[in-house]
This record gives sequence, structure tokens and C-alpha cells, in this order.
Amino acid sequence: MLKNTAWHLTSRNSNNTSVDHRSSIEGKKLMMSTPHPDLVEIAVNCAVITVSDTRSPETDRSGKLIQEFLLEAGHRVEAYAIVKDEPTQVQAQLAQLCDRCDLDALIFNGGTGIAPRDRTYDALSSLLEKTLPGFGELFRFLSYQEIGSRAIASRAVAGVYRQKLVFSLPGSANGVKLALQKLILPELAHLVRQLKGK
Repeated sequence: MLKNTAWHLTSRNSNNTSVDHRSSIEGKKLMMSTPHPDLVEIAVNCAVITVSDTRSPETDRSGKLIQEFLLEAGHRVEAYAIVKDEPTQVQAQLAQLCDRCDLDALIFNGGTGIAPRDRTYDALSSLLEKTLPGFGELFRFLSYQEIGSRAIASRAVAGVYRQKLVFSLPGSANGVKLALQKLILPELAHLVRQLKGK
């Protein structure tokens, strides 16, 4: 553990006098660079898919949250569905939505743990043509800050399939909120532009 630790940088000024630069680690926050904002905001056409054996449109809190966050950010929700946590059904839903030319991003929620019925990750990850490893890594890092070591059980993943962005999130409302606010919404339009070569 680093406590009361300082490092010293020594340089010479114009008078050839030794100058000591000190900086203390304790109590300091690391400065992080902010990516350049997109010059023109675009509305991304999205589909929201809840993977669950038990939820209905009335009880699907996480699916509703995703839609609310997207709409509040100025994006569009062009499709919404609930599918059983069966790999064949999840993959069929993915294929069906990727046939549509009016969609840019698909956001799945549910089935990313390791319980016997958690099979969304297995269904989607095997089909992704490109993956975004940083999404899962950052999501688990942020989750760890909130729920501690239980974050290791999350298999959240993102990537590209047939020119569509695909995100797979946990089914919990807190997990959905974290992923949307911290990762997806800040980068969604930028990723779509990259995918389209703009």
C-alpha cells in the first residue's frame, strides 16, 4: 500500500540552479483525458432485447431502463423483445434483428452470469465477428467498485455482428444503469460512426 509516498524530480533552470519538483501520491486523483466530443450528434437506432425465462413487458424493469436511457440521450428504440434464455432463441433473435437495415445497435440484457440458465454470453460471443474486450473489462472494473469481488461472475460482452453493434449486459437494474451511463451512452454514436467508416 502506498502511503505518504512522494517522488522527486530534479531539473536545472535557466540559471543552472537545481530545482526540486515534488508531488505526493496521497490525496491526489489521477487525471484522465477526455475523448474529443463528436462534432455532430447522431441519433442511433437501437433494439432492446431482454433474455429471461420469467419476465414480461410489465415486469421487465431492466428492459424499460435501457429504453428510457436511450430515449433521454436522444437515440431511438426501434425494436423491443423478450426471449427465453435458450441459445437458439437468442441467436435467432440476433439474426432477425440484423436483417433489418434500420438498426445500428442491439442491447441484450440478462443471462450473463454462470448459473445453469445463464447462456446469453455463450449464444452471442460465438457469433461476434469482432469483439470489444475493453467493454467487458471496464464494466467489471466499474462493477468491482460497487459490488466488490462478485464482479468476477459477470460475463458482459460487446462486439460487432453483421455491421451491428451488439452489447450484452447483466439483467440487474444496477448493472444496466452502470453500463449505459458509464460506457455505452458516452461512446454509442462514436462507435456507430466508426463501424460505418465515417
